[in-house]
Amino acid sequence: MVEQDRIIKINIEDEMKSSYIDYSMSVIVSRALPDVKDGFKPVHRRILYGMMELGNTSDKPYKKSARIVGEVLGKYHPHGDSSVYLAMVRMAQEWAMRYPLVDGQGNFGSVDGDSPAAMRYTEARLNKMGEEMMQDLYKETVDFDPNFDNTLQEPKVLPARIPNLLVNGASGIAVGMATNMPPHNLSEVIDACQAYLENTEIDVEGLMQYVKAPDFPTGGFIYGMSGVKEAFETGRGRVVMRARAEIEAGQTHEKIVISEIPYNVNKADLIKHIADLVNEKRIEGIANVNDESDRSGMRIVVDCKRDANANVVLNKLYKMTALQSSFGVNNVALVDGRPHTLNLRDLVANFVEHRHDVVIRRTQFDLRKAEERAHILEGLIIASDNIDEVIKIIRAAKNPNEAITNLMTRFELSEIQARAIVEMRLRQLTGLMQDQLHGEYQEVMARIAEYKEILNNDEKCREVIKAELQEVKDKYGDERRSEIVYSSEEFNPEDFYSNDPMIITISHMGYIKRTPLSDFTSQNRGGVGSKGTDTRDQDFIEHIYPATMHNTMMFFTQMGKCYWLKVYEIPEGSKNSKGRAIQNLLNIDRNDAVNAYLRVEDLNDEEFINSHYVIFCTKHGVIKKTLLEQYSRPRQNGVNAITIREDDKVIEVRLTNGKCNIVIANKNGRAIRFHEENVRPMGRTATGVRGIRLDEDGQDEVVGMVAIRDLETETIMVVSEEGYGKRSEVEDYRITNRGGKGVKTMNITEKTGKLVGIESVTDENDLMIINKSGVTIRLDVEDVRVMGRATQGVRLINLDKRNDHIGSICKVLSEEEEEIIEEEDVDVEGMEQAPTEDEDTSTEGGNPSTGMLFDDNDL
Repeated sequence: MVEQDRIIKINIEDEMKSSYIDYSMSVIVSRALPDVKDGFKPVHRRILYGMMELGNTSDKPYKKSARIVGEVLGKYHPHGDSSVYLAMVRMAQEWAMRYPLVDGQGNFGSVDGDSPAAMRYTEARLNKMGEEMMQDLYKETVDFDPNFDNTLQEPKVLPARIPNLLVNGASGIAVGMATNMPPHNLSEVIDACQAYLENTEIDVEGLMQYVKAPDFPTGGFIYGMSGVKEAFETGRGRVVMRARAEIEAGQTHEKIVISEIPYNVNKADLIKHIADLVNEKRIEGIANVNDESDRSGMRIVVDCKRDANANVVLNKLYKMTALQSSFGVNNVALVDGRPHTLNLRDLVANFVEHRHDVVIRRTQFDLRKAEERAHILEGLIIASDNIDEVIKIIRAAKNPNEAITNLMTRFELSEIQARAIVEMRLRQLTGLMQDQLHGEYQEVMARIAEYKEILNNDEKCREVIKAELQEVKDKYGDERRSEIVYSSEEFNPEDFYSNDPMIITISHMGYIKRTPLSDFTSQNRGGVGSKGTDTRDQDFIEHIYPATMHNTMMFFTQMGKCYWLKVYEIPEGSKNSKGRAIQNLLNIDRNDAVNAYLRVEDLNDEEFINSHYVIFCTKHGVIKKTLLEQYSRPRQNGVNAITIREDDKVIEVRLTNGKCNIVIANKNGRAIRFHEENVRPMGRTATGVRGIRLDEDGQDEVVGMVAIRDLETETIMVVSEEGYGKRSEVEDYRITNRGGKGVKTMNITEKTGKLVGIESVTDENDLMIINKSGVTIRLDVEDVRVMGRATQGVRLINLDKRNDHIGSICKVLSEEEEEIIEEEDVDVEGMEQAPTEDEDTSTEGGNPSTGMLFDDNDL
């Protein structure tokens, strides 16, 4: 019956809630989270305190790690020995702690992830900075609590002259929360603390003038400041870290030499991951990876293949390996025993206030000791001044207690003073010692006055804190290791592609691809041509134009919508491949199709996009001019670029500088020339105005438009569907007002066939001609002589053997100019253009029949 009375029935749900809360709070407060004041979790604090209690300081010999671990386990931390040992090891690792607190001797692991030697082999002791954490510990500066078995006392926090939580960071996983705090530079943090002492109203932005960003022990780069700023302001953020790598040129190939890696990255695992990526062919261009690190420093060498672009390889390594990593900041720490998420100002303020409390308590302790000493000195001085009578009283007394009582009565001394006189040695009765007593008394009184000033004047107290912080900075401050790169931390996809020249081809049925320009070779006029793109039945190449990999392609549909793609986003294919359907790359409506194109080097160039225009031309001869800036904000679903009338469609788009001559040609062989300034700029969704009046036979339509800048070097090239073509001087086309019928540009006959394309060319250009069957030929423009405007021209390509027709034309840079570019390592951004300043670069654009594109840089 008695036993049954001792059994208490409880609800299991309530018990689980209560027990789990107790467990959670124990883990949060007593294990996983650091205290904001000293920056230590209990295990680290107990290790340092245990080493101090052992006398294991920097000026003493090393002690076995097992001895230290045993001291901490037996007295303060009743947990596993491996957890204590590994916690101590980490405080000695230079790659883990920005400022190590323990001086280790022996194998304490490596940045390769090697485990430390067993604790019976290694030795350790506190270093100077570790001792700074416990400076003034025994002056009642912090509170003590009983240890786990109530036999000893241990500090609740350490006095910590160094802002440890900020300079060394912390990490830990509690229950329902975690902390991950990065390390910072000691000099910067102390500067911030001093700034806070001068102005307690300073905000995070003000403190960031001193603490620029985290500073990791492994160095490297901090890439971008947006995540850093967010972490400083909110206590949560993402800091992007990047390895320090340099490209070294060898005799046969380039090398990528990595000398610093991101924080918490295992070097051996990093090298293995790179090797795996190479073996899996996910990264190309790497021949070998070697670890040449030694005691002088880290050196990982990545040998690139002969034909590899080292910059592209390096950017892929950043993207696909831990060479670029992110540190997720989560500044959770205990403030008065409760977890809080803290921003930079909170961390600085809490440390400074902790130091303020330590200085006050230390000063109170020192004042009390000084006053006690002054009190004794006052009694000794009285005895010294009356030494004969004092001696007489002591000699007359029967025992020490009587002597003390008689002295207290005679000289009105306290018991402490009288006892000090009785215990005074005879040598202190000399004249020299008497002078020393007076001198010491004056010194003690001066210290008492100073201590009282500190306690009574908060400004004086803060000056003391600042002076002590400055002392710490002078002794331990160093230069920043992690270099800050003030740019976006996001990868630019262009970093993974060399800016090579390409030919973009698009078929009549909407298949697109990019092919290296070097795949195309030149032939003489009248040649048969070489087999190019392998198109599907009833399909043929309709558009061809040059570009470079980093260009932005603007796609304009026949219904007047605009889309964007980077050239590297276009699938690469050989001359014989058909490419990929544009509908799979762009969100184009089913009843719409791409009909024109532009290439722009950089849509973020404000000066360029606000000084250039997009000129549209439709099948029915409508023309519209709009500022490029209105098309500079790409959207995945495209935007309306022009309003199209019924039965009309966009067939040509050009990019101009606002000062070009516009020439529009129609299918029946007529062309009109007018100045661009005659077309006023309109809004993005406007319809436009008439550019050329078409013949009323119902068969006529516009086949192309060019924008001419240099009248002296450029000529008008026209090509018919039966392979005839010619060049004519621009001046042969008289300037008229827009909207007219124009003049004859080619003598159209049954032999020549209808006009299919018009281009403005120079002698430095080649002309690409593509038949509807897919056959291509490349001609030197110089081989086509200049003829009269109204002539039929000469045969450019022999179509008799193929029973074929011309599908499209395109001008490109001549092969001789390409060779000069390759030999002289000229920037390929202008490879479409002749290298003269005056050449027309205002004709950048796409064409349904020519698809021509030109460089926008020289506009």
